[in-house]
Amino acid sequence: MPYIGIDGAWRNASVCGCRPSGCSCSELCEVKLEGPVHDVVEVNVDGQVLVPGVEYRVDAPGLLVRLGGECWPKCQELAEPEGSPGTFTVRYRWGLELDESAIAAVSELFCHLIKGCGGTGACGCNANRNITRLQRQGVEMEMPDPTLMYSEGLTGLPLVDLWLQTVNPDRLSRPSRVYSPDYVRPRKTTWP
Repeated sequence: MPYIGIDGAWRNASVCGCRPSGCSCSELCEVKLEGPVHDVVEVNVDGQVLVPGVEYRVDAPGLLVRLGGECWPKCQELAEPEGSPGTFTVRYRWGLELDESAIAAVSELFCHLIKGCGGTGACGCNANRNITRLQRQGVEMEMPDPTLMYSEGLTGLPLVDLWLQTVNPDRLSRPSRVYSPDYVRPRKTTWP
């Protein structure tokens, strides 16, 4: 993005830092991290790794808060490698922590998906998922219509379906929300 610098010359702001480009820098004591923050792996300021709980914390919804009366650096040298003077980097894991039932459901789904992965390169169950009736060597099996299961948001895998029905019994496509202009959500520390 072109701009006119302090000296009146046209500059390209593709790599915006503080010293050479003259970008606007302002003090921030909180930084918004995208997505749900599972945990912070490392916060590095000017090559120094900060101590969690002492020098920073994470408040919901994903605010990285500096502690001890400090704020985050005013300037960022984006052209410099991580850990150099003038840099500020945050490495964190994105996502929500799973409970044991969710881990069991994901494990069952994973096992189901890798069945049949061999030299063919095609993964998933080898059986045709649209079968409703099977007869082989005198044994007859009748299965539910998979299109009805899928339309109800089910997979046909017992642990996965039980978990889905437990966490979303009304089969909502997204969480419900209530908005009020008078309500101020209290701050909640989520990590560490």
